[in-house]
Amino acid sequence: MADEINNQQIARRVLHVVAPAGIGGLERVVQTLAAGQSAAGSDVHVAVVVSHDDEESLHRFSAALTEAGVRVHRLLLSGRAYRRERAAIAELARGMKAEVVHTHGYRPDVVDGGIARDIGAAAVTTVHGFTGGSARNRLYEWLQTRAFRRFDAVVAVSQPLVRRLVQSGVASNRVHLAVNAWRPFAPLSDRKTARESLGLPAGAFVIGWVGRLSREKGLDVLLDALPLIDDLPIHLAVLGDGPERAPLDARVRAAGLEHKVTWCGTVPDASRLFSALDLLALSSRTEGTPMVLLEAMWARVPIVATSVGGVPDMLGAGEALLVAPESPAALAAAIREVVARPTDAVARAASAHSRLARDAAVGPWVGRYHEIYRSALARVTAR
Repeated sequence: MADEINNQQIARRVLHVVAPAGIGGLERVVQTLAAGQSAAGSDVHVAVVVSHDDEESLHRFSAALTEAGVRVHRLLLSGRAYRRERAAIAELARGMKAEVVHTHGYRPDVVDGGIARDIGAAAVTTVHGFTGGSARNRLYEWLQTRAFRRFDAVVAVSQPLVRRLVQSGVASNRVHLAVNAWRPFAPLSDRKTARESLGLPAGAFVIGWVGRLSREKGLDVLLDALPLIDDLPIHLAVLGDGPERAPLDARVRAAGLEHKVTWCGTVPDASRLFSALDLLALSSRTEGTPMVLLEAMWARVPIVATSVGGVPDMLGAGEALLVAPESPAALAAAIREVVARPTDAVARAASAHSRLARDAAVGPWVGRYHEIYRSALARVTAR
């Protein structure tokens, strides 16, 4: 790893701060980045702010880091114990003499982002995306965006996020692009085992949908597409959970499609079971650089995705079928195309896999973050 970043000077002591909500894209990015930085020679710590009791997810998140030589500090706090959180993170950062404090997500960004300046370290954040939605969530994102203006470096995972950050008032010379990298966390299961694990019919054409059941992920759009392709031998596997589960289930029942949908719930290390899928559908209304697409590219699963956020930068016409958001008809037409022309779909999936190997390697990505850290540390020196 050190050779891959050209033996450039690296930040020696890095503290990542995250408040994980299960194991999603943000959490995978933190795991991959912290492990890569540790392998490159940095002393890396991750402060995990815990305000819920999902012990299984927290254990899996921490175990992957510990196995990679990263020190994990678990801070069990109530939902609004912001002063205690800030004091505990500051004490940890001072104790390890952190050179960089790197936050991920709106809570760490808003609550803990200022700690770096207090201790003379560089303040860095990665912006994984915005979800919009409720008035409360939009308020959180407004506070987060205001906080970004005080960071030494703000990392965006897609070009559209770069533009949005600059338009929101973050100085352009502090905004940096670093598209997510990918490494597998578990080997791919064989197809039969994967289907049995998910409770899926052996002979069906299985469309997989993976993510949090919330409005911005657009599962409702895909569900509205299913009646348009009811003549096809398809079955939808939904991997994930979230606040919209009940209304989405009601939508399925109202359409009489219960026999065509399996609710798999939250599946640990879901990418290992992608061998069960004939197609991955991403129907999001908004995205950054969705990790689920990288997982599908790795597993050589054909992809149909909405052309939002960083998705068009990740996949071209020769690698996936991209459609407009908010269009059940467009999704249905693309799915029908995959079913009708499987050889073409397999060829696109192979091209996507090759692109993943070429463009999403961890070594250069870690090197990119070290370049960003050097830029941020230069700002600290100039204060």
